[in-house]
Amino acid sequence: MSTIRLQTEIPGPLSIQWAERRRTAVPRGTHSSAPVYIARAEGAVLHDVDGNSFLDFAGGIGCMNVGHCAPAVREAAQDQLGRFTHLCFAVTPYDAYVRLAEELNRRTPGSFPKKTLLVNSGAEAVENAVKIARTYTGRPAIIAFEDGFHGRTLLGMSLTSKVRPYKEGFGPFAPEVYRVPYGYCYRCPYSLTYPSCEIHCAHALENAFRRIVDADTVAAVVVEPVLGEGGFVAPPQEFFQVLHEVCAKHSILLIADEVQTGFGRTGTLFACEQLGIEPDLIVSAKSIAAGLPLAAVTGRAEIMDAPAPGSLGGTYVGNPVACEAALAVLKTFDDQQLAARAAHVGEWVRHRTRKWTAEFPLVGDIRGRGAMRAFELVRDRETRTPAKEETDAIIKYCWQHGVIILSAGTYGNVIRLLVPLVITDDQLEEGFSVLEAALASVTTLAAPCVRNQS
Repeated sequence: MSTIRLQTEIPGPLSIQWAERRRTAVPRGTHSSAPVYIARAEGAVLHDVDGNSFLDFAGGIGCMNVGHCAPAVREAAQDQLGRFTHLCFAVTPYDAYVRLAEELNRRTPGSFPKKTLLVNSGAEAVENAVKIARTYTGRPAIIAFEDGFHGRTLLGMSLTSKVRPYKEGFGPFAPEVYRVPYGYCYRCPYSLTYPSCEIHCAHALENAFRRIVDADTVAAVVVEPVLGEGGFVAPPQEFFQVLHEVCAKHSILLIADEVQTGFGRTGTLFACEQLGIEPDLIVSAKSIAAGLPLAAVTGRAEIMDAPAPGSLGGTYVGNPVACEAALAVLKTFDDQQLAARAAHVGEWVRHRTRKWTAEFPLVGDIRGRGAMRAFELVRDRETRTPAKEETDAIIKYCWQHGVIILSAGTYGNVIRLLVPLVITDDQLEEGFSVLEAALASVTTLAAPCVRNQS
């Protein structure tokens, strides 16, 4: 039975009415990818105000790994709502914060004592990780990567690479942030080819210490195990092992930003588990509490204890409802084996798309880890000219035909999958049929400017 049910043109009349009200009430900077207003959701399905049903391939930008309205999460949140909604952990603490910290300390990679700080968002967690690293090391500088994304706050934007729309017009930015190339094999900044390159991009960090910033002033390297907004780029495992070795050599902390890769997206609870590294600090957010505002910094106990009492925190951090939801998320992962499910989804997608480069000239690269999959679209496979307009057309075709999906990448030419991990194989099949129809439609329209060199 079909999950997608379209009873009106998309967007429908009620969604159009809400869009008109939005134009007078909400600033234009809060852009939405799809013009449909949602009334309810469950699992991997969204229902809009006009009675249309969509498959959700965006998952609230990676927040809904356990699915919309997961029963255990809903029950835990409702139960906590009946006790209290807020106290402020800095005034009168409560056990849910401590229990969640214990769980994250136990489950994050690293065979050493750990402690966890809870905050409200991924950007806030990144900023606190930097604060902690600077306090512990006594050093000011931070190294981030080209094409990386770490949030929209001042320091988050400073660490983030992509200018438009995240940084344009918002400067000046925070000082002592330096950037080096990421392991983006499809668009190697050194025009090399893996594996003959011998992971030149990772070893180039040492060169940065000669040309860009003194290693003795660097507190931390902040890195995503798989780029999120940057286009779901998944470097070879050796890239991270070299980074880890270089950081250890210079007493620089390694901060893993697992905001989008964490909580099962890549096939393990945290992506670092697959990379053979144990970061000093791990940042998690998004699916940690199934969409409720919550994030965490988990790291070596001696590092986490460096800041003085009262120097970390905030009014709403570690909200009790969100903490109970997060504990239920972890239980759901255990009960439903969702990390393994993510690995299955990844294999399903890999098998389904194995012929895409032959069938669709626009598809230049297919990549990712686990269920974190993406397709980079190009107008010319030799020059790899980004196909942004074609990508936008595919996104539009999809939501017009019942699939909500997102783009990504510095050039806006990557289609990324962030399906709830509870999605069924039948729903995947239905959604990919729409996606393939979109690719076929746009490929036909773009045929004069696309060169198929497969």
